[in-house]
Amino acid sequence: MDYDLIVIGSGPGGYVAAIRASQLGLKTAIIEKESLGGICLNWGCIPTKALIKSAQVFEYLNHSQDYGIKINGAGEVDFAAVVKRSRGVADGMSKGVQFLMKKNKIDVVNGFGKLKSKGVVEVKLNDGSTKQITAKNIIIATGGRSRELPNLKQDGVKVIGYRQAMVLPKQPKSLVVVGSGAIGIEFAYFYNAIGTKVTVVEFLDNIVPLEDEEISRNLQRILKKQGINIMTGSNVESVDTSGELCKVNIKTATGTEVIEAEVVLSAVGIATNIEGIGLEEVGVKTERGKVLVDDYYKTNIEGVYAIGDIVKGQALAHVASAEGIICVEKIAGQNPHPLDYNNIPGCTYCSPEVASVGYTEKAAKEAGYEIRVGKFPFSASGKASAAGAKDGFVKLIFDAKYGEFLGAHMLGYNVTEMIAEVVTARKLEATGHEIIKSVHPHPTMSEAVMEAAAAAYDEVIHL
Repeated sequence: MDYDLIVIGSGPGGYVAAIRASQLGLKTAIIEKESLGGICLNWGCIPTKALIKSAQVFEYLNHSQDYGIKINGAGEVDFAAVVKRSRGVADGMSKGVQFLMKKNKIDVVNGFGKLKSKGVVEVKLNDGSTKQITAKNIIIATGGRSRELPNLKQDGVKVIGYRQAMVLPKQPKSLVVVGSGAIGIEFAYFYNAIGTKVTVVEFLDNIVPLEDEEISRNLQRILKKQGINIMTGSNVESVDTSGELCKVNIKTATGTEVIEAEVVLSAVGIATNIEGIGLEEVGVKTERGKVLVDDYYKTNIEGVYAIGDIVKGQALAHVASAEGIICVEKIAGQNPHPLDYNNIPGCTYCSPEVASVGYTEKAAKEAGYEIRVGKFPFSASGKASAAGAKDGFVKLIFDAKYGEFLGAHMLGYNVTEMIAEVVTARKLEATGHEIIKSVHPHPTMSEAVMEAAAAAYDEVIHL
């Protein structure tokens, strides 16, 4: 065998798995058809955050007088420069992964990898030639792509996916975003903040539908106040792209409405990249677009594993990384704990941000828990007031009988940085009273976690 391990795909699942394998003494190769870092570093998590930061800076300029700062003249968005900065950030991160591959002595094979037989991967190299490499173990980490609906075909110009939304040649004057998950809401926030007229269409009754309903309702109110038109309980039936503007036919609870926009962004989820990689030829079992694996990501075929978006669980970068580490440690003969998918944080990086982990209030009740709920609004936070960011709140959910920390839901400034405290607390099985008695620094946004826990037990001080 050429290697102990071959990883197909270099996203945050694949490259992390490769590095951990190298640390554990496995001779490792990674196959990537595009840029190291996969979608997350090049076309997802990282460049979108760069775009959002530009939008936030623009908002600061427009509201500088709120902070006692006068700026002569109006701020203006240089859309091409904003996109260029975003691409520069992504390129820098991809080069960082290149460095990590060299540092960890991981061979990088540039091309499209396909399973040929047990332990054999055929790679169609980017120069057009083909080679075969072998390994005792193979991890498939091929990720996902923008999902297309039959009535919302993407042409890459007028009807686009997230990749095109990051590199449009010019800023659209109007945009319809179909889907209000994290991707849809982040782009809606970005484009609205820099001056595009944005409409969000969501089939379900709440935006960010995986979040606690109270978070969804409050975020919707804030985004509407920012100027975003939000249509929930609505469905895009068709898009006419024949004219200068797209005509978007939307079915609502009261009838059909037509909205015109320069561009339509389809943000209705992702499809897995499992086609053409040899799964059928080798006999790897799949179901509904996902590769079937056990708790350590082993498929039904000996020596073949799968992680990330193509398997069970949330399609998130940090989930893929965690799965990759667990998978490799198991391959190396260690005994890692299976991943707890009920303790995975989810983040949406609009402004204000959304972060959550564990049970929503509704899910906790449906699971049979008797619950205690504590909330603390940022309007009562000294740090939030000083920062001019009083929108939002922290909501914590505990089991009333034993004090188990069931879930946390946050809406506000920088809450994506705060959620890790809750993830760690839940991992360590902390109770509500242990959170209350953990001294939080003042003034910080994170005090709201302690105060919300105190509110659940009628001990809150600052409300």
